[in-house]
Amino acid sequence: MATRSSDVPPALGPALGAVVDEGRGSLPYALIHGEALVATAVWALGEAGVTPVDATVAWERVRTSGEPFVLHDPLCPMTPPAFIAECLARAVEADAVVVGVREVTDTVKVLDGDRVGETVDRSGLAVVCSPIVLPPAVVAAVEALPGPHFAPMVAALEERFPVERVPAPPEARRVASEDDLVLLAALTEPVR
Repeated sequence: MATRSSDVPPALGPALGAVVDEGRGSLPYALIHGEALVATAVWALGEAGVTPVDATVAWERVRTSGEPFVLHDPLCPMTPPAFIAECLARAVEADAVVVGVREVTDTVKVLDGDRVGETVDRSGLAVVCSPIVLPPAVVAAVEALPGPHFAPMVAALEERFPVERVPAPPEARRVASEDDLVLLAALTEPVR
């Protein structure tokens, strides 16, 4: 049995969570530092004090548990457990959905038909990453999770509940390809 890292704050109480691999192709099963992204994400939940559940657990059981629920994207495999625990604490204390986000650093342009138009101001843009934390009241109120993709899920939750966006650390970046994975592996190379 693994012990929790000393840099992870103690849990506020029990919490459930899931690593959402649906709709992400085979990339969640690629390796980073010798481990599948899915395995790394499950480990991070456990280190954050979250009890992982799989897709076989009925949402109704989660709803009636009275516990907060953490959703972790395996395409953000190196999200630090301490950040997950911080988001969990914030969600419970604020009784609001808490979402890890990264700022947009790429230039964004408007497309007008087949023509590239104006540059969009990035200051109000963010990329949803991991985690998404639902406090107990939200868990109880949601009949079913609104799909497996995090950005549309956050948009749907924002229509009904307060949502707090928390800047995620660089290690929490989302990968979309094997090339992104090479960059993330270099960024998170363990110190020897």
